[in-house]
Amino acid sequence: MHDVIDNPDLQRFELVEQGQTAFADYRAEAGRIVLSHVEAPIGLRGTGAAARLMEGVLSIVRERGLKVAPTCDYAAAYMSRHPEFADLRA
Repeated sequence: MHDVIDNPDLQRFELVEQGQTAFADYRAEAGRIVLSHVEAPIGLRGTGAAARLMEGVLSIVRERGLKVAPTCDYAAAYMSRHPEFADLRA
């Protein structure tokens, strides 16, 4: 289970922790999600919030039967460090 939600109006996934929102901007394309930017507010940096956000995003993507094209350096690095999500890379 994850606490990450999809906010399609803003085209981003969001994780709220300690009253602050970490987010991953995306663009939906045919069969895939392009992750263009991942950001955690200063107050959440170093807490693992961005990693929890990515885990939730990738779980949602998997549930939807989609692939991910990470154009954001953080998203690409996270996927490289977590081979359990290698099957999701577009």
